[in-house]
Amino acid sequence: MTSTITPIPAETPRIRGYHAHVYFDASTIEQARALCEAAAATFPIKMGRVHEKPVGPHPDWSCQLAFKAELFGDIIPWLMMRRAGLVLFIHPISDNDLVDHRDRAMWMGAIRPLDLSILGEEASVESV
Repeated sequence: MTSTITPIPAETPRIRGYHAHVYFDASTIEQARALCEAAAATFPIKMGRVHEKPVGPHPDWSCQLAFKAELFGDIIPWLMMRRAGLVLFIHPISDNDLVDHRDRAMWMGAIRPLDLSILGEEASVESV
């Protein structure tokens, strides 16, 4: 039995920041809103809108938290300890949206199916 191992790239793309997407539904919207607002009050992050419908590649209602790469070590443990069962999807912002969402992401809670067909293989134009 052979397995294919993807080689490590010679040059690793620079991570310009991260997005943490907090997923919720009608029964957990207030919990998610409170978590996102507390994160925005505690850290220098950008809190996106609280979407009560799937947006972009995300299969569930969500709110995006955008933050600089150097804050990862502070924000991720903070979210980890306070998510209280909410699902979070975290991905870097680097040189390739598709790869960032598909191969470089991490989950807290259940892994949800993303619609990757809408993502291109170019860098995100969003700033952090």
